[in-house]
Amino acid sequence: MSTVAESFEPLIAGDVARGVARLFLQAEMTPLCEVPLGNGRRADIMAIDGRGCITIVEIKVSRADLLGDSKWPLYLDYCDRFFWAVPHGFDLRPFESETLRPDCAGLIVADRYDAAIVREPLHRPLSGARRKAETLRFARRAARRLWGDLDPERESCV
Repeated sequence: MSTVAESFEPLIAGDVARGVARLFLQAEMTPLCEVPLGNGRRADIMAIDGRGCITIVEIKVSRADLLGDSKWPLYLDYCDRFFWAVPHGFDLRPFESETLRPDCAGLIVADRYDAAIVREPLHRPLSGARRKAETLRFARRAARRLWGDLDPERESCV
């Protein structure tokens, strides 16, 4: 049985994603939401900047979701920078835990209108081969989504 708070989590996560996307666009980064990775995981947001730097953002809207997430280190091999993103009012103390790697993970606080970087992440450059593969995957996914907007009857454009 879900609680009332759990029923609002997708709405809040959408607001956080919108705020992060706005922040990234202002910084000349192009974001995509719900991006499958080569290891079968899915990034909540992936963005790429003009230099080819790839950033992944994992959105958390509840403490239980955050503390129960053990898969997030699997994202680190697919980005140069990794951020957590949370809504305003989220308790930020858990992000200081060694388990959540404050030494390498950045932190963003966002709402539906804007976002702010609370802590910059460590920049861990991808290998050239991984960067090329992820950049091509990103571009192809973006193009398929654009094609899906142009031809909504075609189901395989996600």
